[in-house]
Amino acid sequence: MRSFSLILKQFSRSVLLIAGFAFWSLSNAYAQTDAAKGEAIFKSKCTTCHKIESRLIGPALGPQLTEETDDKYLIQWIQNNQALIAAKNPKALKIYNEYNQSGMTVFADLSDADVGNIITYVRNTWKEDQAKPAAGAAAPGAKVESGPSDMVVFGLIGIIVIAFIVILVLNRVVGSLERILLKNKDLVIEDEVTADGAVAVDAKKEFIAKILKNKKLVFFILVAGTVAMCSWGWVSLWNTNVHQGYQPVQPIKYSHELHAGIMKIDCQYCHSGAYKSKNASIPSLNVCMNCHKVVKTESEEIHKIYDALGYDPKTQKYDSTQAKPIQWVRIHNLPDLAYFNHSQHVKVGGIKCQQCHGPVQEMKEVYQYSPLTMKWCIQCHKRTEVNGKGNAYYDSILAAHDKIKKGEKVTAAVLGGIECGKCHY
Repeated sequence: MRSFSLILKQFSRSVLLIAGFAFWSLSNAYAQTDAAKGEAIFKSKCTTCHKIESRLIGPALGPQLTEETDDKYLIQWIQNNQALIAAKNPKALKIYNEYNQSGMTVFADLSDADVGNIITYVRNTWKEDQAKPAAGAAAPGAKVESGPSDMVVFGLIGIIVIAFIVILVLNRVVGSLERILLKNKDLVIEDEVTADGAVAVDAKKEFIAKILKNKKLVFFILVAGTVAMCSWGWVSLWNTNVHQGYQPVQPIKYSHELHAGIMKIDCQYCHSGAYKSKNASIPSLNVCMNCHKVVKTESEEIHKIYDALGYDPKTQKYDSTQAKPIQWVRIHNLPDLAYFNHSQHVKVGGIKCQQCHGPVQEMKEVYQYSPLTMKWCIQCHKRTEVNGKGNAYYDSILAAHDKIKKGEKVTAAVLGGIECGKCHY
């Protein structure tokens, strides 16, 4: 009987243990389900104004919802924040005034359970992000790649020096042994005085003397050297101030491969001057902020733009006293004597940017693709066919050609000679 009671106790303990595990698993599954539902609602309704880890239009929700433990208040705020503000709730008024009295969208369609799921998702995600090691930091117990130690470097240098000394010593030993063998065989040793006092002739010196006596060979060497030097001088002078392949380091790492290639952003979205003016123009930082006020706000390179504008991403305000220009390094630079108009080529000629600037959409860092020499421009003008159909820019020129064919008089005015820009440039 006693043994039966012991078996019963052990069985009941096992049942309780299994039940406990089952309850724990169900509670975890329930929590995960809640978080999954909260994620779906958060992405559909909240991401326009909020991020979990950083401020967007509204505050960063991760630390905000973690610090605020009154879930009842949070549910009321999310469902109808205007009602709390009208009721003079101190918490609601504080955050309302902190964000310049910007009204938050009312989500009356969300149930208490829906809002609770959102809160669970945000808190869990924020907790997981905080638990992750910082970017670039080594995980606990992981080996940090710090490169070879100083001991290893000095050891390798020492080995190289020792090997060099050993080679020198061995060469001297081999030379000494060769001399001993030659003396034993009664042979004359080069660069040594013979028994009668005459100096032995060096074979290398004798060979050089024979070459110098060969006038035809010397003449050929001089002519070949002169031709080589002239060719080198001509190529050097021809390429003076030709900077093809020039790729300077810019103050901000901007990837054309990402923006123009992967994201398919049109060149003229940033370089708007290429379509309507002489210069393509460097895009202002306001163009960058059209996207990067929200996108990649954590990037160090984007923060260089913020610093140049005096912009604080936390408060989303500008301080003009902190603003300063970015010192971009010019890549394509024509001499002052050369006139080039971007709009004439891009808008009128219909030339693609890549025809002169190369595959910019594949460049992580832009470099000068073409030589931009006079010869290069003339060759392009010779082979490029002009399409005058439907192009008003060429109408007057084509009309002038028709008059010439008919034998009619063509004046400078017909060719645009009375346009203001012809004289007042």
